[in-house]
Amino acid sequence: MGGDATDDEHAGEAERVRLAVYRGFADEGRAPSRSAIAESTGLDGDAVDRAMATLAALRHVVLDDDGRIVMAHPFASINLGFSVMGDRTLWWGGCAWDSFAIPNLVPGVDEVLVATTCPACGTPHAYVVDVDGPPEGGGLAHFLVPTAHIWDDVVHTCANQRIFCDERCIEDWLAATGNARGSVFDLATLWRLAAHWYDGRLDSPYVRREPSEARAYFAGVGLSGAFWGLEEEGA
Repeated sequence: MGGDATDDEHAGEAERVRLAVYRGFADEGRAPSRSAIAESTGLDGDAVDRAMATLAALRHVVLDDDGRIVMAHPFASINLGFSVMGDRTLWWGGCAWDSFAIPNLVPGVDEVLVATTCPACGTPHAYVVDVDGPPEGGGLAHFLVPTAHIWDDVVHTCANQRIFCDERCIEDWLAATGNARGSVFDLATLWRLAAHWYDGRLDSPYVRREPSEARAYFAGVGLSGAFWGLEEEGA
């Protein structure tokens, strides 16, 4: 019984730290410091470190080799190609998916300006993204890494969920990099994908979707194919 209680206590500490990390990103646009997390949760430094290790193992956060927070999706602490500007806060978006998700997640943020550049030709793109529907403007999303392998190297995965000018730029980039074509879709589909993917992440307790729930979500926003785990190639 004692062991179970300790496990429950550690799980509770991890959830408190998770919430502090996510709310810190949402409010300030950057990862909260270890001391700020300790102060807001009432935990000591060792407990914070233990909780962060647990959260990383559960894929709630991504840490670098020194234990610093790199990502807490949809937020990032490094430049992965997207800036997201609200009225009072500036965020790094972890990818196209994450950047479009921020106004649908953060309370009081009805719209943001998402800025990026085409990976092929460098053309700048800016989109006013809000909670009401897809943004105006052209462009195509290209996601390189299939969902089954997202966490093989999640920073690489996110760095390659980008917005291109058009099909020609996608083909030019694939030829230049030697990468195989991934999933390509319009910005309306990107907006639908992002709109509710992170629902509940700023609340507690937060429960991640099961794989079957994720696949149903992907299908519901108009995605299909083996890339998204929805069918076998050639089916």
